[in-house]
This record gives sequence, C-alpha cells and structure tokens, in this order.
Amino acid sequence: MKILVINGVNMNMLGFRETEKYGTMTLKDLEKDLYAFSFELGIDLETYQSNIEGEIVEKIHSAKDGIDGIVINAGAYTHTSVAIRDAISAVNIPTVEVHMTNIYKREEFRHHSYLAPVCVGQISGFGADSYKLGLKAIVDYLNK
Repeated sequence: MKILVINGVNMNMLGFRETEKYGTMTLKDLEKDLYAFSFELGIDLETYQSNIEGEIVEKIHSAKDGIDGIVINAGAYTHTSVAIRDAISAVNIPTVEVHMTNIYKREEFRHHSYLAPVCVGQISGFGADSYKLGLKAIVDYLNK
C-alpha cells in the first residue's frame, strides 16, 4: 500500500512560522517522523510539499497511477482552492484532510474547507499527530 502525504502553502515554514500554534518541529522533522510511522503501519510513504496551487494539482493528478491513498494538509488552500478540490475528486483516490491546528477555533474564514466534501474524513487540532492519525485512518479505510 502506498500513501502520498501532500503539504501545501507555507508548510515549508514549519518550525519558524507561528511557533505558538505550530511548534518548533520543521517539515523535515515531521517527514522523518512520518516515514518512521509508515514502517509501523507497513506502508510505503511518499511526501510532497509545494507553495504553488497548480503544482499540488499536478501532484494529485500524477497520483492516479500507483498511489492508494492521500493525506493532505493544503494549508490556506483548504479554504480557497476549488482546483485542489476538483483534482481530488477527479482522481478518485481516498483522501484524508489534516490540519495541525483546530481550524474551527481559528478565524471564521478557516471554518470552511473546500476539500472536506471530497475527502473520506478530516482530522484537525492534534499538531503533528494529526498526520499520524490521518495515516492510520486512511490505512484502516483502505483495508476495509
């Protein structure tokens, strides 16, 4: 089983950006933890990050050949991108949306996700563990 983890806009700034919300773990540290967790789950993992909406769309499109599930934290694109939503819908790959912070405890505009309706589920508010919960959830979903 192969799972793709996509990180969107500004996620490359983890460890530096708003550390009171996101902590000091860098994206590289997060990816290292996720690769270790993937061994526990017995899955192959691929990670990807881009600040460019179209590149994220292209990555989702390319996933249709060989990726069983997607875990995505699109960052702010969650609240703005019909294009990423349509890409997820187009490839028909089970996808879990994750967020490190609880988007419903933040600014009002963050309460709406364009992605959630085309994902099998959404996990938010557990910091880096949101990703591990997302990986576990997509693996369990695919194994059913």
